[in-house]
Amino acid sequence: MKIGTPLKEGATRLLLLGSGELGKEVALEAQRLGVEVIAVDRYPDAPAMQVAHRSHVINMLDRGELERVIRLEQPSYIVPEIEAINTLLLLELEQEGFTVIPSARATNLTMNREGIRTLAAEDLGLPTADYAFASTLEEFRSAVETIGMPCVVKPIMSSSGKGQSVVRDGAEIDAAWQYALEGARGASDRVIVEEFIPFDYEITLLTVRYAGGTRCCPPIGHVQIKGDYHESWQPMAMAPEALAEAQRQAQVITGALGGHGLFGVEFFIKGDVVYFSEVSPRPHDTGMVTMVSQNLSEFELHVRAILGLPVPEIVLLAPGASHAILAEESSLSVSFHGIDAALAVPDSKIRLFGKPDTRKGRRMGVALALGEDTDQARRRAERAAHAVKIVNN
Repeated sequence: MKIGTPLKEGATRLLLLGSGELGKEVALEAQRLGVEVIAVDRYPDAPAMQVAHRSHVINMLDRGELERVIRLEQPSYIVPEIEAINTLLLLELEQEGFTVIPSARATNLTMNREGIRTLAAEDLGLPTADYAFASTLEEFRSAVETIGMPCVVKPIMSSSGKGQSVVRDGAEIDAAWQYALEGARGASDRVIVEEFIPFDYEITLLTVRYAGGTRCCPPIGHVQIKGDYHESWQPMAMAPEALAEAQRQAQVITGALGGHGLFGVEFFIKGDVVYFSEVSPRPHDTGMVTMVSQNLSEFELHVRAILGLPVPEIVLLAPGASHAILAEESSLSVSFHGIDAALAVPDSKIRLFGKPDTRKGRRMGVALALGEDTDQARRRAERAAHAVKIVNN
């Protein structure tokens, strides 16, 4: 394969649809290999836009706007990094000859939880929590009654835990419905009601499909608060039988989706029983830990797979952890204090995303740390994250 020269005729162009913190790292890794990067998002000055060769601000659910940008840029690779995209257009463009990562079908199926849950549970027979879908309040109430309480409620299309809640008694039903609608991305008014599984722990199994086959990274443990990633660590200690089953299921679901790229496959673990939860056809927020813990980060793996490059053995360098740095209030301009204190924590690193504004709970950066074991790495990452103070200008 060959890579052209950026900004010249024959350049290898990568068009990012979604330009947040994960897209920023993809852009950086692509540029290290001489790829021309174009960043697209719904708001200006998004993190990946700050490091891309150029950018566009559009509503990616708007077919006309999205098609205009794609035909203007004529990218070698279209790389969706968020869910809120007109995936039907991508299906059509792929038929014309455009390359969508990992494939337009995978992007379309995983854009909402209904498509991927139907594929996993009904077509592939993977173990999942019991579930039901609802498009009206009446259907929702019926679904909660069928699944039983407690149950988990999520919009079929959302990210970062938005709209997700647990219904524990009848008095919470109507509020959960409204919260799910408010947290949905796009115009969707459909939700999924899931059985609440009292799992022992949950993991992300980063799985990369590339020209030479499929590889799984060491499992990543993580903690979510209100459905949003808060901290992660690698490796997550697992029984060999459970790990083997998670790897099997990851190969099955990513094989069914097809294409080349990195997938974040999430599982609930109860004893030795492994329940498939979700899959994202792109780098995963819990996988930011791999920027310090692996020989190849999830972003390097994604770009190598996209370009058709080899993926050698994935090696865990040391136990590592990540911890989110969160804003406590809304502001149009902030400063970050305490970086010196954060970096005084042994074997720690800080990544500030450069988001142009804040809101309460918005992820503005991440602390990364290594340790002799994951417990020490988690403590160090937490100390470093908490040392960083976000101050309104």
